[in-house]
Amino acid sequence: MKYVRFRDPAGAIRRGEYESGHVHFGNESYALDDDAIDVLPPCDPSKIVCIGRNYADHADEMGSELPDRPMLFLKGPNTVASHGDTITTPAGKDRIDYEAELAVVIGEQCRHVPVADAMDVVEGFTCLNDVSNREDQQDERNWIRGKAFDGAAPMGPLLATPDEVPEDASVQSRVNGELKQDGHREQLIFPIPELIAEITTYMTLEEGDVIATGTPEGVGPLEDGDEVEIEVEGVGTLEHTVRIP
Repeated sequence: MKYVRFRDPAGAIRRGEYESGHVHFGNESYALDDDAIDVLPPCDPSKIVCIGRNYADHADEMGSELPDRPMLFLKGPNTVASHGDTITTPAGKDRIDYEAELAVVIGEQCRHVPVADAMDVVEGFTCLNDVSNREDQQDERNWIRGKAFDGAAPMGPLLATPDEVPEDASVQSRVNGELKQDGHREQLIFPIPELIAEITTYMTLEEGDVIATGTPEGVGPLEDGDEVEIEVEGVGTLEHTVRIP
């Protein structure tokens, strides 16, 4: 199944089933791009746990060594943006990058989850752009300025249950219609069950929390007015625009 979280014409927040370009809730049906509804992020996370250098080719293009355990960093709820949004980046920075990612949405509160049981706590998958301010990222250890500014994690538009997303699902980005990244899920150095087990060794994941699994090679700079698409096979395509003051 695929789901869309949205605000209906009366202002109520709903979650409807998605099929053939339409969102269905009760007796109502809306096109995904219907102006009568506002498409919301597919979940309301208390935190986004991001994974660095989880594709070997991306680590290589950044001149970085491969990690011997998952590299973890956090984005807060302030970073969440929706399908169709225009995100405004920090002003005066040398380089703002796109990073296409397969994101995992957690379905229940969990801690100390074994690898063998990890997929039991997954509600589904969505698309995420780990928008990155490289100038400040290079100058700090915890990447707050580099990764956690307002709107730095557009996600959506759909939540797809795990059976919808192939084990080798492609992860792509396009900027102004031009293909920039083209990786796939099987390239993950640390697969999703290992990530969940490692993260829950240290912290509790709440229902609706998100794990951003890393980005394939091909990251690059954005310019003011760019239109970005993040597509994950089996999920759909997240679209947003970038404003760089």
